[in-house]
Amino acid sequence: MKQSLYGILKGKFLISDDSFKNWRIIIFISLLAIIMIASSHSADQKVHDIARLNNEVKEWRSAFVDGRSKLMRLKMESALVKKMSEKGIAPSVIPPKKIKVASQNK
Repeated sequence: MKQSLYGILKGKFLISDDSFKNWRIIIFISLLAIIMIASSHSADQKVHDIARLNNEVKEWRSAFVDGRSKLMRLKMESALVKKMSEKGIAPSVIPPKKIKVASQNK
């Protein structure tokens, strides 16, 4: 047991006659480790991108709600009367009348 552990520590399994199969396993495991590391980096990058996009969506939604509330305040009749009175235009005191056009089809 002690001799085999000492042989592993010295690396005899890498230089012995049947070391080719050991090297294949080591290279295969190394490639799997590299693929796993690359995959985890890719997943982390995607998580950061998702977080950034969520923050951007929140900002755009906030800007949309702010713009919509400003528009609603501008469309109010009192705001329109105030803006038009600054330009010298006042609301009409005479109510509007409907105009009916008779059809000229014969």
